[in-house]
Order: sequence, then structure tokens, then C-alpha cells
Amino acid sequence: MTQTQSTPSNARYDVDQIPPTGELIGLSFQHLFAMFGSTVLVPILVGIDPTVALLSSGLGTLAHLTVTKFKIPAYMSSSFAYIAAMQTLLKTDGMGAVAQGAIVGGLVYLVVALIVRFMGNAWIDKILPPIVVGPIVMVIGLSLASVAVNDVMLKDGVYNTSYLIIGMVTLLAVIFFNIFGKGIVGIIPILLGLFTGYIFAILFGMVTGQEFVSFAGVAKAHWISVPDLYIPFVNEPFKLYPSAILTMAPIAFVTMTEHFGHVVVLNSLTNRDFFKDPGLDRTLTGDGVAQIIAGFIGAPPVTSYGENIGVMALNKVYSVAVIAGAAVLAILLSFIGKISALINSIPTPVVGGLSIALFGVIAASGLKILVESKTNLDDKKNLLISSVILVSGIGGLMLQIDGFQITGVAFSTVLGIILYQFLPEESKEKK
Repeated sequence: MTQTQSTPSNARYDVDQIPPTGELIGLSFQHLFAMFGSTVLVPILVGIDPTVALLSSGLGTLAHLTVTKFKIPAYMSSSFAYIAAMQTLLKTDGMGAVAQGAIVGGLVYLVVALIVRFMGNAWIDKILPPIVVGPIVMVIGLSLASVAVNDVMLKDGVYNTSYLIIGMVTLLAVIFFNIFGKGIVGIIPILLGLFTGYIFAILFGMVTGQEFVSFAGVAKAHWISVPDLYIPFVNEPFKLYPSAILTMAPIAFVTMTEHFGHVVVLNSLTNRDFFKDPGLDRTLTGDGVAQIIAGFIGAPPVTSYGENIGVMALNKVYSVAVIAGAAVLAILLSFIGKISALINSIPTPVVGGLSIALFGVIAASGLKILVESKTNLDDKKNLLISSVILVSGIGGLMLQIDGFQITGVAFSTVLGIILYQFLPEESKEKK
């Protein structure tokens, strides 16, 4: 259905409107707070400098806005879909592989955007139907479950009750703010949960005589500092990482479905049809360019953020200028060394508590896709596809041939797509 391009009746500021300077800064800070918790959690889990992710989110967002002709108020930041793949690649091949994988993932977006431009987008549903996408999204969350639980329970590989207490307080705080929070509080439960867990860890350490938070690094850090960038082909000689390409590229197809969903929500909020203007090819290109930028500075791959869409739904401010302001603030924040040191001082069990909530929500989102699409799991084809994706993905099934390897989410994605294309429909089989 084509939507009119009129200003939404409830809009405080529409897409092309610019609030007064003071209000613009305040509204931009609100978006910065909304994305901050999730943005820095991804690099912390992977082992990358969090300020690089902040820089990437700002640069990627400005690039996305430029490509889409400043018509879509979308914020780009760290994607959780790639965490397991990045962790594996860092252990086997190093940061060069992660950076190269992110760049290739962005190139996948550009190729799909080119196909959409000339062939339309009807074929996408045939490649990525709900029965494939839903289980894959569940795998993304569930395959990381052990990482989150271990962060909450284990200190140096040994069970630690204090860690469990801190982790549970953090988790419960996230749940509390998410369920009972009103206004902006309900939009930033991860950030508020992080603050709560961090402060509790300090107080709990004082009571028990243990040190969970050290400010030594913060004291030593400079106020102005350049993020720890990794520039492919500069930090090391040119080298291809086929395993990175094969591991990261398929995941791009999964994050595309998230992209489509976010555009649909933005269409509804702003009373526009962004699939037509500026066009799905441009929105995909914007995502791809943002992800390529992330790869070229050694940051996690990026995706559009639902947290920031939530802020827009709450305050009825759809201004692209506000999103651009948040991007500029993120870039400026990435050069404050004290911020980086403060983020690195976050205790492991606090990160674990946040991860339990986030990874669980990701898995539940996959289940939601199946429910909303009314997928029939009594159908043998659907049952087998979902079963194979879940077990192969969560179990970490791996294909390895002469140094080439595809693991976990990527392998299960490829398996799901192939099975859907070649398994016969049950009704046809009975005939």
C-alpha cells in the first residue's frame, strides 16, 4: 500500500524539520543514550576497543543519511548478529579477518541493492522466508548463551557467588526498567541496567572487601585520545581471509531482514514509504556503506538500531537532523580517553547480566517471527528446516576444507536457504 507523504498529525518535528539549537542538542543526546549500552557491549564481548564502535556508529550513520538523501531517520550501530563469528575469527585469524569479514558483509548489501534496483525485491522472500529467518535469529541469541552465563558465574574459570549476585542484580535491573520504566526510561533499560550493575558492584565490593571495579585505568587515561583503530592492509600486509568471507557474508542476509523490519516501522511512524522514496536499493546501500566503513576502521559490523526507533515513537521527533546530531556526538565521544577507560572498567558479571537479557531477547525475536508469520510446524518441510538450523547453529556445526571454514550462524544460514529451496512442499509430496 502506498502511503502519502504528508506530515504525521502527531509529529513534533517531521523528517525534514530542524529543531532549535538547544532542543536539537538535547534530543540528540537522548538518541546517544538510547544506543550507547548496546553499542559498547558488542565490542566488549568481542574484545575490541569500545570507542572504535562509537566512532563507527557516528560515521556509519552520517554515511547512511547521505546515501539515503537525508530522508530516513535511521541510526546505525554495532550488530549483535556477528558476535559469535567475530569471537571465532579473532581466535583463529585475528583482527584482520574480522575487518575483512565486515567489509565483505557490506559488499553483500551493495550487491543485493544493485539486484533490487533492477529486479525489484520480490525474490528476497523466496530466499529468506520466515521459516529460515526465524530459527536463524534464534540461533544468533542462543549460540551466545554460554558466553553470557559464564560471564555471570565464573571468575578465572571457577564458580564465583559474588559474580552471580552482581550479574543477577544487573539482569533484574534491566528487566525492571524495561517493564516498569515510563517514557525514555523504558527505552534505555540496557544503559540503566549497566549503570545499576556498575554502582552495585562498587558498593558490594566495599561491603565484602573485594574489588570488582578498578579506576586505575581511568586515572591513567588521557582526556583526549585516538580510538585504537585497525586499518586493513595498513596494520598488516595484504592478506585474504577466505574463512572470514565465508563466515560473515551469509550473516549479512540475516541482518537484512532486520533492516526491512525497521524500514516498515519507520514508514508507519512517519507516514511515508521509504521503500519507494528514496528506495530500498538506497536504504540497503546505506547499510552496506556504513558496514564497509566499520570494517575499514576495525569496528564491529553495524545495523539500524531499534532502540533509536523506539525513541522516535516515544517523543514523536522524526527529524533527520536530530539523528545526525547524535552521530556527531558519538564521534566526539569516541575521542575522550577517559570514556574508553571507564567502559573498560565495567565488571565481567555486569556484562554477563546485560548479555543474558539481550541474547534472550534476540532468541525470542526469532520465535516471534515464526509466530507472526503463522508458520505451520506440523508441515514436515518447516519442521525439518527449523530443526536443522537450530541444532547446527547452536551446536556450532562447522565446514572446514584446507583452511576454509564456515561455522555456527553462517553454516546454519546456508543450510536453511538450501533446504528451503530443494525440499518439496508437503502437499506436493502427498500428490
